[in-house]
Amino acid sequence: MTAPSDSAHAVHRPPVAVPEDDTVFRLAQLVLLLNVVAEFHPDGVELERLGAYDFIAANPLLMASSDDDPDRFELLMAGFDDRALSYASAAQRFATRRERLKHDLALLLAYDLAITAVRGHVLYRLTDAGVDMARRFTAMYARSYTTAATIVVRRLRKVRPGPLRERVTEWTRQPSGPHRIDLADLFVEPEELHEADAFGEDRVGRSS
Repeated sequence: MTAPSDSAHAVHRPPVAVPEDDTVFRLAQLVLLLNVVAEFHPDGVELERLGAYDFIAANPLLMASSDDDPDRFELLMAGFDDRALSYASAAQRFATRRERLKHDLALLLAYDLAITAVRGHVLYRLTDAGVDMARRFTAMYARSYTTAATIVVRRLRKVRPGPLRERVTEWTRQPSGPHRIDLADLFVEPEELHEADAFGEDRVGRSS
């Protein structure tokens, strides 16, 4: 017997599970990212730059959107796809992720996976425990994400804060291009669905 929809005990779950809404998933990404960042910023990285790296590394085809981009093929082979629905709302998702970043970094500090240093501003980097954790990830996604993070940090590490902010704004607000999925393709009109069913039944009848 099911509980009525207006029951105070009804459980409301989102219709789709979004990985980046999971705190553990985001923390794992941050550990991998900071491990890559250490190769280019050994003293650590400031919050705003880390925020740019964090979002673009998870959505690298925003940066490598052109067919002739030198890194696009490697990212496609790593499993990234800019036809994913997440690319259609990049600006909103970037704002949300940026708001979560301080909270996520605070958790890494609490777990002794990251530390801060002051070099005119606060810099973040992994502890030895954080580095050890990063090296123990073996999932295919961890490899793909590390590939993307390396490309992103390598390309953006020398971009000054102002221009970096402008580039990220441009990438997250660009209109859907030829590589993006058309949301209309996800929906089928009822009459089209009936026609498809009738066509299938007709084929079955002929083959029997």
